[in-house]
Amino acid sequence: MNPNNYQLINSIKKLIINVRQKVYRMVNSSLLETYWQIGKLIVEDEQQGNAKAQYGNATLKNLSKALTLEFGKGYDYTNLTNMRNFYMAFPILDALRQELSWTHYRLLSRLDSGEKQNYYLQESVAANWNSRELQRQINTLAFERVVKQLPEKTSKLSIENLIKDPYLFEFLGLSPEEKNTERSIETAIIEHLQKFLLEFGKGFAFVARQQHIVTDTSDFYIDLVFYNYILKCFVIIDLKTGTMTHQDIGQLDMYVRMYDDLKRGEDDNPTIGLLLCSEKDEAIVKYSVLNDQNNLFANKYLLYLPKEEDLKNLIEEDRLRFELDTTLK
Repeated sequence: MNPNNYQLINSIKKLIINVRQKVYRMVNSSLLETYWQIGKLIVEDEQQGNAKAQYGNATLKNLSKALTLEFGKGYDYTNLTNMRNFYMAFPILDALRQELSWTHYRLLSRLDSGEKQNYYLQESVAANWNSRELQRQINTLAFERVVKQLPEKTSKLSIENLIKDPYLFEFLGLSPEEKNTERSIETAIIEHLQKFLLEFGKGFAFVARQQHIVTDTSDFYIDLVFYNYILKCFVIIDLKTGTMTHQDIGQLDMYVRMYDDLKRGEDDNPTIGLLLCSEKDEAIVKYSVLNDQNNLFANKYLLYLPKEEDLKNLIEEDRLRFELDTTLK
């Protein structure tokens, strides 16, 4: 085929893709505005009539019957309820993010607090989550798992605002009933790198696996290395199966110091070390260098998706420990 034909084909492909994206944005914007306006009319009608729940439900059912006869199933009782909740959760039309779809907003509207809605909305935009990934993050309580500093202690983004505890790696496809080695977990992470980065947090880019570090006397291999372009620093990960030990923590501390000395650039912030272990011993955390350094962390990972109640209990335990440690410092 003539090279000019390739250029023509590519130009037409690019044009078609751009037009389709433009049409999608226009349709999506119109759909969001329509559903928002419908939700607004429903809420205003309820407020004018001082409607109680029973009255509101009856009104929505009658309205859904009339609209469904005229416009089809897109206006059934469930969808009208979603539109009502959409408006109540996001009452400012101009604040809607056009990058997000109606499915995104339908999921966000179901959340029980504005803080959660804002977190998942911002993360969806920043990390380009599709609606399926947003649903996973909500189901796995990503908001609750993010390790956050107390609001009065910080006004800017830090590593504590990015990492989660515990991490959920059910997408790796590894059975917790089998004996998984650190190398098998590491290999699975590389094979599912995109999903791992979504779970890991925002701003992370993969750098290396088993990165070779050479000193005057020894050779070392770091399991996984990432760079966070928001914090402008390297993040090195040491994977451990079983309960952490003092030796694991000492090794991570050494790796971070070596990386700062041998790999860190002039414009990079200090390297951060993260020990990912299947079992975390809080006593070792408390009485080790982890309690003194602000760039070393030990977090737990799970190879399966626990029951929601068990996950909530895990998160609550970590939250109480975090608040206690912050108060005592």
